[in-house]
Amino acid sequence: MKSLYKSYSLLIFCLLALLIGCSKDDLEFKDFLKDGEKIYPGRVSAIVPKPGNLRVGLWFSPNPDPSVTKYVIYWNNKVDSMVVNALSNRPQDTVKVIIPGLNEIAYSFVVYSLDAAGHRSIPIELPNVRIYGPLYQGGLLNRPYNASNPSALNDDGSLTLNFNTPDTINVNTVIRYTNTANAAVEKVLLPRDTAVILPGYKTGSEVLYKSAYIPGRGAIDTFYVSAFSTFPAYVYRDVQCDKSLMKAVSLPHDVYADFDTSFDKLWDGSVGPQGYPNIFHSNGSTLPHHFTFDLGKTYRNLVTIEETGRNQSHNPIEFEVWGINDLTGAATTLASNDPGWKAESLAKGWVLLKDALRTDDGQAALKFDLVSNPPPVRYIRIRVKKVASGDSSYSNISELTFWNRQ
Repeated sequence: MKSLYKSYSLLIFCLLALLIGCSKDDLEFKDFLKDGEKIYPGRVSAIVPKPGNLRVGLWFSPNPDPSVTKYVIYWNNKVDSMVVNALSNRPQDTVKVIIPGLNEIAYSFVVYSLDAAGHRSIPIELPNVRIYGPLYQGGLLNRPYNASNPSALNDDGSLTLNFNTPDTINVNTVIRYTNTANAAVEKVLLPRDTAVILPGYKTGSEVLYKSAYIPGRGAIDTFYVSAFSTFPAYVYRDVQCDKSLMKAVSLPHDVYADFDTSFDKLWDGSVGPQGYPNIFHSNGSTLPHHFTFDLGKTYRNLVTIEETGRNQSHNPIEFEVWGINDLTGAATTLASNDPGWKAESLAKGWVLLKDALRTDDGQAALKFDLVSNPPPVRYIRIRVKKVASGDSSYSNISELTFWNRQ
């Protein structure tokens, strides 16, 4: 009997313990559900900043959660915010947000996804996003030019500007110059190029340049250096024309080389007055008379001629230098001593480059400056008007040399 009593007592104790335990768990579960289940909409996975001028672009892919209806972006310690509607839930699309009116400092941005009921996702933070503005722009410099070889004048009259390799954030460099028609022209130098050609460059005119940059990959704004810089003025060199290209040309009324001399002696490179037969000796033709020759190529800026006479007589002391770039239709019908010859030459397109006068005996090598800003010239005509000996029919010359400014 005593044993049976103990068994009943144990059973009652276990039932009471079970009832007490169930009541406690039930209260705790009800307490857990009193505010309802927590709901977290899907958040964006990553944000890519796009730097701009006192603004920033934030690019991110939509979350595929169909409950997401908008995004809220906070910055400035959540003092400022922007709401963006979710127009797509396709991860392959891109949400593009531009936040304007920022200061030139670093910001941290926090983005939440929201559903229609206002539930917020777990936030994603983008810290230390630098904003660019006047301070950044003020530190930009125009792209450096190649100081060892800044520019080169080309045979066609164009000017080549040489630059150093730019920074990777360089977008372009704008070049401004004046062409031969006095028109303002702009050319753009791309970052991949180290040289730019300015066609029809007006000799001696100013060249300006200004560079543009972006503060980083994918930037939404371009920054320009605040002012144009002046490109170093081209340093011109007077280069002797290539005598190996020169050759005689025979046009109507031209005199020819006589007495076993030749035109080739005029550009054989001899120095100083030469003796017979290392000279050009004309045939007998009443002065003024002329002869024509080909420089072998077009020169855009002929500036100087040097004439050397023979070591004794018939040296020109008065002569004209004429030039033209194309002989088509350039032949004159009148003899050089005809009063109408000069007018006809001008009408045919010939340009008087120099009316030379010597006050010596015509022997020594003597340089003469040609007209400034000459037209392109390939063919030269020398018209001898008077020789030192006073002869009326013959002229002798040892050497002719030309220089082109480039």
